[in-house]
Amino acid sequence: MNVNVGNDIIEVERIKESIENLGNKFLNRVFTEKEIEYCESKNIMKYQHYAARFAAKEAVFKAISKLLENKFEIGWKDVEILNDINGRPYVNILSKNIETVDIDISISHIKDYAISTAIVVTD
Repeated sequence: MNVNVGNDIIEVERIKESIENLGNKFLNRVFTEKEIEYCESKNIMKYQHYAARFAAKEAVFKAISKLLENKFEIGWKDVEILNDINGRPYVNILSKNIETVDIDISISHIKDYAISTAIVVTD
């Protein structure tokens, strides 16, 4: 069994500025429709939720990097961060370049920062 960990932290303001400056171009390049729908439902806290998903995707990229021959095999929209009915985040891998793996994700955010840790377990 192999365990790989990735983590990431980002300033909420960086994501807010990207969204305000680039709008849908940025959103549609980085986030899936479901992620955008979820974050937009958070009204004034939407930027924290976007930043949290951005950090989560980065953490997943870092955790699965050893499983890839080339880091460009996957893109932003190949990793989707959703919430289950209890509000717990989970990872949905949409890429055909990644075999099915078990990924546990933790996300946290406050006014200025969002952080995430991903743990990948493989045989």
